[in-house]
Amino acid sequence: MAEQIPLYPVRSAAAVAAANRKRATYLSAAGPGPGADRPSRYQLEDESAHLDEMPLMMSEEGFENDESDYHTLPRARITRRKRGLEWFVCGGWKFLCTSCCDWLINICQRKRELKARTVWLGCPEKCEEKHPRNSIKNQKYNIFTFIPGVLYEQFKFFLNLYFLIVSCSQFVPALKIGYLYTYWAPLGFVLAVTIMREAVDEFRRFQRDKEVNSQLYSKLTVRGKVQVKSSDIQVGDLIIVEKNQRIPSDMVFLRTSEKAGSCFIRTDQLDGETDWKLKVAVSCTQRLPALGDLFSISAYVYAQKPQLDIHSFEGTFTRVGLLDLELNQLTKALFLALVALSVVMVTLQGFAGPWYRSLFRFLLLFSYIIPISLRVNLDMGKAAYGWMIMKDENIPGTVVRTSTIPEELGRLVYLLTDKTGTLTQNEMVFKRLHLGTVSYGTDTMDEIQNHLVNAYAQTQCQAGGSSTASTPPRKAQSSAPKVRRSVSSRVHEAVKAVALCHNVTPVYEARGMAGETEVAEADQDFSDDNRTYQASSPDEVALVQWTESVGLTLVSRDLTSMQLRTPSGQILTYCILQTFPFTSESKRMGVIVRDESTAEITFYMKGADVAMASIVQYNDWLEEECGNMAREGLRTLVVAKRALTEEQYQDFESRYNQAKLSLHDRTLKVAAVVESLEREMELLCLTGVEDQLQADVRPTLEMLRNAGIKIWMLTGDKLETATCIAKSSHLVSRTQDTHVFRPVTSRGEAHLELNAFRRKHDCALVISGDSLEVCLKYYEHEFVELACQCPAVVCCRCSPTQKAHIVKLLQQHTGRRTCAIGDGGNDVSMIQAADCGIGIEGKEGRQASLAADFSITRFKHVGRLLMVHGRSSYKRSAALGQFVMHRGLIISTMQAVFSSVFYFASVPLYQGFLMVGYATVYTMFPVFSLVLDQDVKPEMAMLYPELYKDLTKGRSLSFKTFLIWVLVSIYQGGILMFGALVLFESEFVHVVAISFTALVLTELLMVALTVRTWHWLMVVAELLSLGCYMASLAFLNEYFDVAFITTVTFVWKVSAITVVSCLPLYVLKYLKRKLSPPSYSKLSS
Repeated sequence: MAEQIPLYPVRSAAAVAAANRKRATYLSAAGPGPGADRPSRYQLEDESAHLDEMPLMMSEEGFENDESDYHTLPRARITRRKRGLEWFVCGGWKFLCTSCCDWLINICQRKRELKARTVWLGCPEKCEEKHPRNSIKNQKYNIFTFIPGVLYEQFKFFLNLYFLIVSCSQFVPALKIGYLYTYWAPLGFVLAVTIMREAVDEFRRFQRDKEVNSQLYSKLTVRGKVQVKSSDIQVGDLIIVEKNQRIPSDMVFLRTSEKAGSCFIRTDQLDGETDWKLKVAVSCTQRLPALGDLFSISAYVYAQKPQLDIHSFEGTFTRVGLLDLELNQLTKALFLALVALSVVMVTLQGFAGPWYRSLFRFLLLFSYIIPISLRVNLDMGKAAYGWMIMKDENIPGTVVRTSTIPEELGRLVYLLTDKTGTLTQNEMVFKRLHLGTVSYGTDTMDEIQNHLVNAYAQTQCQAGGSSTASTPPRKAQSSAPKVRRSVSSRVHEAVKAVALCHNVTPVYEARGMAGETEVAEADQDFSDDNRTYQASSPDEVALVQWTESVGLTLVSRDLTSMQLRTPSGQILTYCILQTFPFTSESKRMGVIVRDESTAEITFYMKGADVAMASIVQYNDWLEEECGNMAREGLRTLVVAKRALTEEQYQDFESRYNQAKLSLHDRTLKVAAVVESLEREMELLCLTGVEDQLQADVRPTLEMLRNAGIKIWMLTGDKLETATCIAKSSHLVSRTQDTHVFRPVTSRGEAHLELNAFRRKHDCALVISGDSLEVCLKYYEHEFVELACQCPAVVCCRCSPTQKAHIVKLLQQHTGRRTCAIGDGGNDVSMIQAADCGIGIEGKEGRQASLAADFSITRFKHVGRLLMVHGRSSYKRSAALGQFVMHRGLIISTMQAVFSSVFYFASVPLYQGFLMVGYATVYTMFPVFSLVLDQDVKPEMAMLYPELYKDLTKGRSLSFKTFLIWVLVSIYQGGILMFGALVLFESEFVHVVAISFTALVLTELLMVALTVRTWHWLMVVAELLSLGCYMASLAFLNEYFDVAFITTVTFVWKVSAITVVSCLPLYVLKYLKRKLSPPSYSKLSS
């Protein structure tokens, strides 16, 4: 992960702290690790001789490159573009505009050439090039681009662009139909609401960015320490990072308060792993007497040019939901219907006179077929859904950060989730110890403690007796029960092996403030309450914490020794002779120690069962018990030992050192020497550790599976760990088989393994990131097709870029909606690539939650977010969108009938305020109240997640349902207009009064027909709209005959027309519910 960055001293050895763009790279610094002035045993073999040239930690996440992590992947298939008018209408105009803008941007802003950099120690002013600010910016616009940007986002939709053109046409006298406000008032209202909503969202993003960028850090200057904001850190600044403080940018590790220069770093924002990793500072700056000496030298870092690595991620600005795209397609269909209707009317006129002018006037008359209020109603509805989500007491702390896609929560087919911190708490707990003949669980740990007390009591008796008379103690020992002594001895050996075979270091807090020099031992508090453990793996910490709980405590450790405290308080000292760290290839780690009290040398080793099975002596229980623990979701480790004589160890050390000095095949020779010890080792025990799952993860995953959602787990963790969590969380059910995809490196291997996988049926897939990359390189389509058939997929060792790539592959190959959920900075790329991103605020910071569309506090909240709010948002928006279209279609049908009766004249039926009032005060509140409708209760939606499957098919909003609403609109519009024409007697103004009143009443009744669950606000909206219309009749003298509308004749005619237009629909709805009830109605009954 680190680059090779040489350090060039000018007068004497020095270094520089280089800070770069913050964006996603966050690390955590733990307290300095313990140590002395000995060379670190954690380093590579030759590090002690070349510490000055060791790789430094500097990520280049903030830079971009033309190259791609997956440049070898085949390019996506490019379909042949449509040409001509069809191409222009279907999006070609937008393509041309985008291409022109991109061309202008490329002309004005040349691509920045990436090159190597020289960064001077503590001297930002010496930088040869200008670097960007160290600030996070999630805002979409600035003060200059806000208005143009918002207008572009609105008018790129066909619906709004069409109405802009129609409104502008009213400035042409020959095309003018009515008053200007008839067209510009609705359009202005839509734009005003949109601009206000975007302004609120943008201000919230600004506040979140300001909070992060305003975090204070200590900056070292020649005058001492000063406090600076995170956004004010410059390249070349020297920054002091305290314990448990996030590292604010890409940095070079120069110095620590610990003598050996070691420090534990957590990289959770890079790879999602919350374990601590030991890093060593640059030795030449670490050796300086004081911090101030960093300014007395002159040095610089010469860093190679930025390279694209796993820290890079792609971002997206705007999300558009599937429902918006579907409605956009329907508006295009309405536009084609509008053009066709206008052409028919001109054709029936016989193309008399200036027919093209008549054609354009008909286009304007029927323009209400495409409702301008559709966008504003949907946007206001989405805002209401977001408010309901954030006010839901069952999912406290949920934040809606993108208010444009709540309906996406109801259309998801694939859920891609991170593991660490998302499904799990990353808190390991020791659960099981198995000795072959006896097993201990959490409820029998006190027995282990008793065995340990007895074992060490006998040891002390033997030690005390050996100084006086050796025989009596042996007789006393032989008189003890043989079985009990055997079990106590075995438990003692197992616990001691676990307490010694690890890489854990106990750390103690200082009593006072740490100064420039190291804290003296007198100022350290060595009590148990003040001790914490740090290690490269949380499993290791869990094991050491367990040995402490049963009485054998790790109290100190340095580079060459460690000390244990027995239950009686005795301190046992062990000299560390050799350490063999864990690697993904060996799957085991070992340590050789010498007991300073007895001079016994013991080789302890622990590892995965697949690696240890051939190393330990023959047994008949290991394989079976490992399988049992794995089925319980426990992470197993096999622990073994081998006693060595002094001669055996000296022989091994000689061969080991010789192998390390070999110039050829050094790694193989070293491994061969170590393997010479790994023979016929005594099997001591099998341990089981559980990575605690988040609360209610199992029922939530089961609910999602029952809802038809396929779950993929993408993690940067090891294969064994990922598989274990997949089983313990029930992501993979106990009855399902698991196919572990073998590591492949070539096309032939990938071909064979894919064929082997193809023969498996209904089994979960587990694959590593390296093998995945090879498969996608040669067999992308085949692999995705096979993987999509699996009930669950686990991808381990995935980089952030790979996670995002998998999301895009699913979108391209399946066309289904995807959702990504994570909690760390390494999940941001995946979250932003998905159609819907959910971030969890957890231990890995807030970066994922800030970049996501929805932020939650617990994984279990996903269930209610999708089953209840996703369902409601989608069903409500589908009903709302189609009803608004119906409202425009019905009045356009009436206009068409009116023009046909009066010799195809292009004269408007309703003018002025009637048209504006119809779409606003007369029908707006009842129509918008559909956002409160629900088909099933939230409790029912959670109890029967199978209902969610119907949503993914998109049946609530489709061309079929759209066609039904079109037919309903044509029927009702025809009845209203023909009825008014048949029933009116003398004056034309009576036609307007009868038809418009019946139209308003019909719309109010249709809302009542559409509602499935009444809310008191719906009743208020209906009565309020009816009251507004009745009250306005007194002021509409220009359009109505007030004397006529107060007569009984007017009332019965309006009532008769309204009943004829609505009653048949009520009958049909009743019959449909009786003969073919929907699934949710069966549950409700």
